[in-house]
Amino acid sequence: MRPTERVFPAHGSGSGVVIETERLLLRPLISDHLDFFVELHSDPEVTRFVPTFTPEQAVERLAEIERQWAERGHGMCAVESKETGELIGRCGLNYWQVFDEVEAGWTFRRECWGRGYASEAARAVVDWGFGRLDADYFTAMIVHGNAASVRVAERLGFTRGREDTFLGKPVTVHMLHRTDHRTDERPGHPKG
Repeated sequence: MRPTERVFPAHGSGSGVVIETERLLLRPLISDHLDFFVELHSDPEVTRFVPTFTPEQAVERLAEIERQWAERGHGMCAVESKETGELIGRCGLNYWQVFDEVEAGWTFRRECWGRGYASEAARAVVDWGFGRLDADYFTAMIVHGNAASVRVAERLGFTRGREDTFLGKPVTVHMLHRTDHRTDERPGHPKG
C-alpha cells in the first residue's frame, strides 16, 4: 500500500496530518501522548540508543515537537498499529537546529522489533517528507552499536556520512539525498 496522507481537523496544538501505511497510522506526537512517550523511553533495551525521559523532561520534549509541527509543518509522530489500535513507537522528521538538518528518526517498543515496523514507518515519513519539504537530504543519526537501525537506514537507501556526537554519544550520521531517493514497487516499499 502506498502511504497516504489524510488531514483531519487539528485538536489542541497538534497537526491534523495522519500518514497511513498498510499496517500503521502515524499521527503527530502531542502532549496527550505523555504516558506513552515516558513508557517507550523507559525500557533499558530501548534506551541503550535513545535517551530516557522523566515526565517533566517528556512534557518539555513533547512541547518542542508540537512547536515544530506548528512552525515547520513536520515533526515526530506516534505510530499506531492499525490491527490493534495500540501505540507501538514513534517515527518522524525532526529538525535539529544544532546541525541545521532534518533527521528521520524511529524508536519502537522492544516487543515490536523485527517485524518491519521501523522500515515501514520510516519509509513513509521519508517519502512524505521529500514530497512536502524543500530539503535536499535527510539524516539518520545512529548511535554506534545500533545495528538494527543501520539496517533500517540501509533499506531506505541512506549511506554512511560523517561521524559526530549527539546527546553525548558518538553517532554515525547516515544521509539520504533527494536525488538518491527511490520510491519503487519493492514489497514493503510503498510508492510515494
